[in-house]
Order: sequence, then structure tokens, then C-alpha cells
Amino acid sequence: MSNTEIIDILELTAKLMELHDGDAFKIKSFQTAAFNLDKTSEDLTKLSFPELIKLPGVGKAVAGKVLQIVETGRLQDLDDLLAQTPEGVLQMFRIKGIGAKKIRMLWRELGIDTIRDLRLACESGEIARIKGFGEKTQQAILDSLVFLENQTGKLRMDKAEALANMLLDVFEKEFSRVEITGQVRQKAEEVETVQFVISTANPVAAFAFLNSLSYLEQNVIESTPFVWRGQASGYEVMLEIVTAAPGQFESQLFIHSAAEKHLATTGSTGWTLLQTSMAFPAEAEEAVYQRAGLPYVVPEMREGNHEFVWSQNHSPNDLVTWDALRGILHNHSTYSDGKHSLEQMATYCRELGFQYFGIADHSQTASYAHGLEPYRIRQQHEEIDRLNEQFGGSFRILKGIESDILGDGSLDYDDEILASFDYVVASVHSNLSMTSEKATARLISAIQNPYTTILGHPTGRLLLARAGYPIDYKAVIDACAERGVVIEINASPWRLDIDWRWIQYAISKGVMLSINPDAHEMAGFHDMHYGVGVARKGGLTKNMTFNALTLKEMETYLQSRRQRI
Repeated sequence: MSNTEIIDILELTAKLMELHDGDAFKIKSFQTAAFNLDKTSEDLTKLSFPELIKLPGVGKAVAGKVLQIVETGRLQDLDDLLAQTPEGVLQMFRIKGIGAKKIRMLWRELGIDTIRDLRLACESGEIARIKGFGEKTQQAILDSLVFLENQTGKLRMDKAEALANMLLDVFEKEFSRVEITGQVRQKAEEVETVQFVISTANPVAAFAFLNSLSYLEQNVIESTPFVWRGQASGYEVMLEIVTAAPGQFESQLFIHSAAEKHLATTGSTGWTLLQTSMAFPAEAEEAVYQRAGLPYVVPEMREGNHEFVWSQNHSPNDLVTWDALRGILHNHSTYSDGKHSLEQMATYCRELGFQYFGIADHSQTASYAHGLEPYRIRQQHEEIDRLNEQFGGSFRILKGIESDILGDGSLDYDDEILASFDYVVASVHSNLSMTSEKATARLISAIQNPYTTILGHPTGRLLLARAGYPIDYKAVIDACAERGVVIEINASPWRLDIDWRWIQYAISKGVMLSINPDAHEMAGFHDMHYGVGVARKGGLTKNMTFNALTLKEMETYLQSRRQRI
């Protein structure tokens, strides 16, 4: 049981209590506790009752509930509420724009208790006629329903990778060789199929082993004599396990690690990659390309888009790697909504081998995230100066801020305060329902501010949860090119924003990209692996990666930029 799982249970309990018109004070106590516990660095599973009630926002009643969750893995209050709640009503909590009170009205007053009925009611105009809803809310619900339908059966990159690695540990004990392939290996941001290739001379025996695992369920209709298809318990995503004879393993590994368009590419021999891999059993993937007369392409880039044009001027060694990164620039601490202190975050960053740590806590308008008022900025800068003295010259904390881009495109502080930072990450966090024209103009206005150094998570998307706001990508990237603004690849697996498909256009315009974890705790630094994965997928090279600059190069760049303001 992790902190996240405990908090999720408390949050869902609060939502369902509100849905069932429960006691307002009790609802508030659950909400407050969940909000505060989300920011604690303590391991809740190891705390006693007296220790729990010392935590901010945790009273005796909720502390008892936390202990119940830790001890049993369940909460009786939640079980009772779930028993009273139709599955369709529960699913409505995934819909953006409506909360428990509106869901209760739809259910109790209109008798809508399935997603299908809700969609029909929206399409007929019935929802717009309800007091407190209207046309705008109805359309927002309908848009969210369409979005959620398109996400069914998918997993975020991090969840898919975790599932794949868990199964890999099991499969490796049974088979001589197993490799994760498909979308997970290709670093897709959303995964529909978790795929493996296993080496075996006996597919029948392999299927028998797979079917002996209680947590796997085969879809017999979708399976073939050589490909097991089904699902893992608790996951809607498809699971596919390809059996390959030992002599065919490398060829099958290659075929199942590339998109159809990539495999259809014809080399100088006149054969496609697919034809070559099937005709000549390969001892390594590189040999397939060599026999086809094509340059080798890493798995991440095998999409059939720009990879062979890219290869005319680059080699795989040019691609960005974790080891090429010298610092991390978008991070949060307990000064705003982070779980760990500035010193803890910086120290861990240094321990990971980086040369600089950029703190970019939220700005003052982000009151929900304890955004920094000017006096707290001064306090933070004083602490940074003290810590930098302790670290010496080989490692440095850079003074940054994640400034909210306000509705009119302006930044969140006046010029005097903005000038006190080494750099500014400008991001949108509110008013996400603008038209493409207004959203684009808003971003361009922020980009044109001389203090903007990095454009943070440009579309604000949350993968499988919220579509990004619509923007004219080319116009935004062109504006960054004109003003010398770096674009962020937000490495959080929830975001991975900017979309990797626009990386090549940005590079073609001379725009550098910065891979940032948006870390709110020390463990968040490791999300950089996801950012590196999609950056490589988009063909990002080391020399166009902003935070591949050394400390000295970064200091020179930032100083030069400030002098131009």
C-alpha cells in the first residue's frame, strides 16, 4: 500500500460522500486530509496513530481511517458507498466539468446512471435545459465523453512499462530469451498493446505456461497458434505474446518493434525492411538495415515518418540520452506544492550526477499550489544563496519560477520581480477552454515577454484524462524561434508535452528543447527517462537539448540573455 493509493481511497470516499449528500464536515475532513497528505514525504504505512494526527490536516477520525486502509487494504466507508453507487455513475467522475453535485442531480433527478444514457441526453439537448447546466456545460460533457471513449483500452507510458516489466520478470524464469517489444519499446506515450517476443521451440508448451498464470486470461478468438492474446487482471489494455523459434528471434524482435510504414520502407536493394527481415534470419537488428541498404534506426524512431530523412544528417549516437543531460530546470519544492524541501531536492539532484538544479516553484496566482508571494521569493533566493555557498562551484541551484501565463498572455509578476530570476518557465494552468485563436495568441504574448526563457508544457494536456487546449503549433514554435525561447518537453508521464511529433519542426526553426520532469518530489526526477524516450522518438539531438548544456555554458547563456533584456 503506497501513499498514493491511500490518498486515492480518501479522495474517492470524499467524492462519494458528497454524491450521497453526506455530512459536510466529514466530507471536508477527508478532502483536507487527502490534500495535505499528498504533500507529505512521510511513509504513511509506517506511522502510528499519534504520528498521523501530528500531520497537517489530519484529525483523529481520518487518522483512524488511514490505519484501517494500511492494515486491511480497504476502507469500510468506501465499500459501503460503492455498494450504493451504480458503476455508470462512478464512471461519471472521470468527466471534466462536472463534480459530485451535478452528478447527483443527473442521477437522482433525471435517473441517468450510465455513460450511454448521459451521452444520449446530451445529444438530445436534455442536459442543457437543466437548471445550472446550459449549452456550454452540455457541450463540455459531450466533448469529454468522446475523449474518454477514445482512451478506452489504453495505458500511459509509465503504467504500461510497469506492467511489461512485471510480466518480464515472470517470463524470464520460464523462457531462454524474452524481450519487450511494440509500443512500450517504441516509447509510445499511450499504449494500446503490451507486447513481448519469447524464444521457444514449443509454442504449445508456451501457451500452457501462460494459461497456468492465474492473472492472465487468454482471448482464444484473437489468438493464433503462434501469438497468445489476452489481458492481465485489472488491465483493459491488450496483452500480446509472440512466440519465435530461436533462429527467428531477432527478426521477430525487429518486426514487432516497428510501425508498418517503417517496415514498408524500401532500401537500395529494392527490398523492403519487412521483406528483408523475413527472407534473411538476422543475428541482430542492425543486420536487417544493412542487408536492406538502409541506415540503422533506433526502436523509438521506427514510425515511418521522418526517420530516414533525419538519418541523412544524423546518426543514432547524436540522439539525446539521460547521460547527456547536465541539469534539470523545472522542479517544485515545499515552497509551493512540492513534497520535499529545496535542499532535499537540490541534494538529490546532485547525487544523481547533475551539475545544476533549477527550482521553478509556482507563481503567486497559483494560490491552489501555494504560489510564491514576493516576500517568499526573497526568502527562497536567500536560501539558494546559502546553499550554493555550501555546494561550492561544481554544483549550483538556479533561481527560476514557473510563472502562470495569465488570461491576457502576461506573466504573473512585474518586471522588477521577473528580473530577479535566472530564468522563467511560462506555463498555462487556468482558463483552458479558449478557442485555438485565443489560446495561440495568449501563448505568443507570453513568448514575446523578454523574461520568458522556457515555454512550459505548451498544451496543458493530461494523457488519457484531458485533451490539451488547441493551439497553432507552427505559430507558437515560430514565435519561440523569433524570440529565442526554449520549448519544454515535460517529462511527466501524465503530460509528455510538447508532443514529440513537433520536435523536428522546432529543430528546423532553430528552437532548443528542454527535457524537464516537473518534479514535485525527489522520485519525480526519474520521470526524465520518459521525457528522454519521447525526445528520442522525435529525433531530438544532444546539441539541440537545452539542459544538455554544461553548468558553465548554462550560466553564460542565462547571463547573456539577461543582458539583452
